[in-house]
Amino acid sequence: MSDLTPEVVAEEMYKYIADAEGKKNLKPGDVTKAMIAKYGVDCSKDLCKQSIRILIDSGRCVYSYLGGSYIQLPPKNPQG
Repeated sequence: MSDLTPEVVAEEMYKYIADAEGKKNLKPGDVTKAMIAKYGVDCSKDLCKQSIRILIDSGRCVYSYLGGSYIQLPPKNPQG
């Protein structure tokens, strides 16, 4: 049995999305494929969906629509 939880995968997804920020727009499927490639059979599409939901619900990532749905870090708004 694996110790892979949605929270663990969400953290890795966040790092992956942050690394791609400004370089490439990532679709949910792109992020899912990357996590399955990293973790292999322990990582399922359902687990990835749960992990994406954690990132969106927590506000760490947002969906944007640019002719398709993409996952990005939220825009940085300076407080002032």
